[in-house]
Amino acid sequence: MKRVVVILLLVQLFPAVYGQEQDTVRSDTVPSVFHVLKTATFDGQTYPLVELKEIYVYGKMPRGVRFDYRRHARLVYNVRRVYPYALMVRDEFGRVNRLLETMPDEKAQRNFMQQYEKELLDRYEGDMRKLTFTQGKILIKLIDRETQITSYDLIRQYRGKLSAGFWQGIARIFGANLKLNYDANGDDYLIEQVILEIEAGRL
Repeated sequence: MKRVVVILLLVQLFPAVYGQEQDTVRSDTVPSVFHVLKTATFDGQTYPLVELKEIYVYGKMPRGVRFDYRRHARLVYNVRRVYPYALMVRDEFGRVNRLLETMPDEKAQRNFMQQYEKELLDRYEGDMRKLTFTQGKILIKLIDRETQITSYDLIRQYRGKLSAGFWQGIARIFGANLKLNYDANGDDYLIEQVILEIEAGRL
């Protein structure tokens, strides 16, 4: 008898609960945020148009390049740290070259470069001193990537062969090389993949 009573009570309550759920659903059917899709028409049929970010599909890594997740996470951090400086060097390289072309003689160019070097030191010396040794080596490679000229040749072009040789000697003492070219398909393959991800906005 108790079982029958319980079943009857449940049957009587169910329509009320069901009605409340339906009322709730009805009141919540209008979202608070709207997404308006673009449309495109193909063969007389209209479809929603969704723009997707570009996706890179990478081939096999070059022989001798090994992938380690911890090292890769560190590489991502280091590249993100120095990549803006490489872009700054690229932009300044173009700007300075354009300015030098407008100057009347070598003396004016020398005076400009001395003043420019002083301004650079005042502005960036503190930041450069905070870079780690590994970040410095990556920056040397990225400068070549962005300017199509090695750090050694940059110094030689603006400061002379003697100065370039001096800084190359200092770099070699610490295991770096200002004459290194950026090799996107070889030794610098992993760096290149990180940069492509940064440029695509995924890192």
